[in-house]
Amino acid sequence: MSAISRDQLRAFIERIERLEDDKKGVGDDIREVYAEAKGNGYDTKTLRTIVKLRKMDPDDRKASEAVLDTYMVALGMAD
Repeated sequence: MSAISRDQLRAFIERIERLEDDKKGVGDDIREVYAEAKGNGYDTKTLRTIVKLRKMDPDDRKASEAVLDTYMVALGMAD
Protein backbone atom coordinates (compact mmCIF):
# COMPACT_ATOMS: atom_id res chain seq x y z
CA MET A 1 0.00 0.00 0.00
CA SER A 2 1.45 3.35 -0.96
CA ALA A 3 2.13 6.12 1.53
CA ILE A 4 -0.67 8.20 0.03
CA SER A 5 -3.17 5.35 0.41
CA ARG A 6 -2.06 4.75 4.00
CA ASP A 7 -2.42 8.44 4.82
CA GLN A 8 -5.82 8.59 3.20
CA LEU A 9 -6.95 5.44 5.03
CA ARG A 10 -5.68 6.81 8.34
CA ALA A 11 -7.54 10.07 7.69
CA PHE A 12 -10.78 8.19 7.01
CA ILE A 13 -10.39 6.12 10.18
CA GLU A 14 -9.64 9.19 12.29
CA ARG A 15 -12.66 11.03 10.89
CA ILE A 16 -14.89 8.05 11.64
CA GLU A 17 -13.52 7.85 15.18
CA ARG A 18 -14.19 11.56 15.77
CA LEU A 19 -17.72 11.20 14.44
CA GLU A 20 -18.31 8.13 16.64
CA ASP A 21 -17.20 10.19 19.65
CA ASP A 22 -19.55 13.01 18.57
CA LYS A 23 -22.39 10.50 18.17
CA LYS A 24 -21.79 9.17 21.69
CA GLY A 25 -21.82 12.72 23.05
CA VAL A 26 -25.08 13.53 21.29
CA GLY A 27 -26.59 10.29 22.59
CA ASP A 28 -25.57 11.26 26.12
CA ASP A 29 -27.13 14.70 25.64
CA ILE A 30 -30.39 13.16 24.40
CA ARG A 31 -30.53 10.84 27.42
CA GLU A 32 -30.04 13.86 29.69
CA VAL A 33 -32.95 15.69 28.04
CA TYR A 34 -35.21 12.65 28.48
CA ALA A 35 -34.12 12.39 32.13
CA GLU A 36 -34.90 16.07 32.64
CA ALA A 37 -38.30 15.66 31.00
CA LYS A 38 -39.01 12.63 33.21
CA GLY A 39 -38.00 14.67 36.26
CA ASN A 40 -40.61 17.23 35.23
CA GLY A 41 -43.33 14.58 35.09
CA TYR A 42 -43.35 13.77 31.37
CA ASP A 43 -43.71 10.19 30.16
CA THR A 44 -40.50 9.50 28.24
CA LYS A 45 -41.94 6.53 26.33
CA THR A 46 -44.61 8.84 24.92
CA LEU A 47 -42.02 11.51 24.14
CA ARG A 48 -39.95 8.94 22.22
CA THR A 49 -43.05 7.91 20.27
CA ILE A 50 -43.81 11.53 19.38
CA VAL A 51 -40.22 12.12 18.23
CA LYS A 52 -40.45 8.99 16.07
CA LEU A 53 -43.79 10.06 14.59
CA ARG A 54 -42.55 13.57 13.83
CA LYS A 55 -39.66 12.08 11.82
CA MET A 56 -42.07 10.15 9.61
CA ASP A 57 -43.52 11.38 6.34
CA PRO A 58 -47.14 12.46 7.05
CA ASP A 59 -48.57 9.97 4.55
CA ASP A 60 -46.51 7.12 6.01
CA ARG A 61 -47.62 8.12 9.50
CA LYS A 62 -51.29 8.11 8.48
CA ALA A 63 -50.91 4.69 6.86
CA SER A 64 -49.19 3.30 9.94
CA GLU A 65 -51.89 4.73 12.22
CA ALA A 66 -54.61 3.22 10.00
CA VAL A 67 -53.01 -0.23 10.24
CA LEU A 68 -52.64 0.16 14.01
CA ASP A 69 -56.31 1.15 14.31
CA THR A 70 -57.35 -1.84 12.17
CA TYR A 71 -55.35 -4.23 14.35
CA MET A 72 -56.71 -2.71 17.56
CA VAL A 73 -60.31 -3.04 16.35
CA ALA A 74 -59.64 -6.64 15.29
CA LEU A 75 -58.33 -7.38 18.80
CA GLY A 76 -61.24 -5.65 20.50
CA MET A 77 -59.03 -2.89 21.87
CA ALA A 78 -60.87 -0.02 20.14
CA ASP A 79 -64.33 0.80 18.80
